[in-house]
Amino acid sequence: MLVVCGCNLFEWGTFLRRMDNFLMDLMCDPYNVEKLLDHLMIRHLATLDKVCNAVGDIVDIIRFGDDLGMTSGPFMDPCIYRDLFKPRHKMLCDYVKTHSKMHTFIHSCGSISLLMPHLIEAGIEIFNPVQTNAYRMEPKFLKREFGKDCTFWGGGIENVGTLNNGTPEQVREQVFERMEIFSEGGGFVFNTVHNILPDVPPENILAMYDAVNEFNNTKV
Repeated sequence: MLVVCGCNLFEWGTFLRRMDNFLMDLMCDPYNVEKLLDHLMIRHLATLDKVCNAVGDIVDIIRFGDDLGMTSGPFMDPCIYRDLFKPRHKMLCDYVKTHSKMHTFIHSCGSISLLMPHLIEAGIEIFNPVQTNAYRMEPKFLKREFGKDCTFWGGGIENVGTLNNGTPEQVREQVFERMEIFSEGGGFVFNTVHNILPDVPPENILAMYDAVNEFNNTKV
């Protein structure tokens, strides 16, 4: 069972300040960025307190959200993430692990491999959606570098290219390829790279599910 809790930090900054302004703030006004983040943390920790008290003993996973990456790389230098966001993500993770039995999950689109060492150290255990078509997010690289330290929840097939335009056989081939890579040694939950869009043929969705079942049956 999974509960969605949000607790966005970077994204809330972009919502409140607008994307272009907040990106400039990270570089030019870190003092006030920290003040903003500290006010957000007051609210987020209050939310976590309610969630942990209500369902912390029965829910398996808590999902945080913060889209930290573009297709070409993270929105910020890893040093900026380390200084401004990592300590606060650690506070969120520490709170969850101290006050519940839940595992920590973050949804972040884009290329985040440069930030993943910091996110893992902060206490993030599960990554989604694993945007494998972004910079430095290739499946073999991710599994080699981080597979022992986290679980990948996604990256099982490309939504754009394979799932929407490929044949059912091409869908099957990519599902098998990705599952071979990500499932080795455990730490993988199959999911698409992102949401299934209206241009995906129904037969490809069926082929994807059939391929997952076929792969799992061959490994029993």
